[in-house]
Amino acid sequence: MQGVINVLKPSGMTSHDIIKRLRKLLNIKKIGHSGTLDPAATGVLPVFVGRATKAIEFFEKDDKEYIAEICFGITTSTADAEGEVVNIYPHPFEINREELEKILVEFIGEIEQIPPMYSAVHYKGKKLYELARQGVTVEREPRRVRIYSIKVMSVSSISAVIEVICSKGTYIRTLCEDIGEKLGFGAHLLKLRRTRSGPFDIQNAFTLEQIEENIKNGTLEKVLLPVDKYLCNMPAVILEYPDDSFFIKGRLIHEDFSHLAKQEGKFVRVYNFEKFLGIAVVKSIEQQVVLQVYKSL
Repeated sequence: MQGVINVLKPSGMTSHDIIKRLRKLLNIKKIGHSGTLDPAATGVLPVFVGRATKAIEFFEKDDKEYIAEICFGITTSTADAEGEVVNIYPHPFEINREELEKILVEFIGEIEQIPPMYSAVHYKGKKLYELARQGVTVEREPRRVRIYSIKVMSVSSISAVIEVICSKGTYIRTLCEDIGEKLGFGAHLLKLRRTRSGPFDIQNAFTLEQIEENIKNGTLEKVLLPVDKYLCNMPAVILEYPDDSFFIKGRLIHEDFSHLAKQEGKFVRVYNFEKFLGIAVVKSIEQQVVLQVYKSL
């Protein structure tokens, strides 16, 4: 058994809870995911099963899309609705859409974020949230992330819903908190839904109930899809060998790959006839374009 399931994570479960549930449903231990979601968050969680777990590295740097609801006027210890209230803005205020859109422009591009204490970032061998639960606060190094776009979806008197397209590692909680600080009212993240992670879209995601139903009906193939389906950003190379024994990690494949000359250093998907074998790297050796087997999948 191998492949990828685009899971629609519900609120109230950790990403690891999803893995534990699927291990039990599929009766297989080798399962992993890319792009952790906070317990309260919902949305796309790509889950890799069997040999497909070896492909996780090709998805770890994927851009993400989120729908976030911001509550203004209140800050919390975790920058989201799960934390304790730290401060309540004492004066009446009302969010102005035009002013909000003007502020959001300042966050587009490469920005620095300080990881929240309630996060899985490691500090001297411990995760920050473990220290935070002990009441310990440590200095964190800012991290560079990129915000590609922020769109205002709706605005009420004290809240707003925004769509964010961003790079890996962006903390939407921190973004909401920083937006509130810029406006002068303070803010926290009220709700978060991930609508896309790289090639995984929420329109094609499956709930745990749908996955379980397909397992019971013997139609697992409807939700467990081949990993190469999601690697379409890599060029495909189709070979015609009598068997697959040639595809061994590190081995060079010599064919006429001149059409890949501009792809030097990049990954390609390799097929033997219609069978997907894995990933290779395009290299130039002695003025000849060759493929070097990187990973069998």
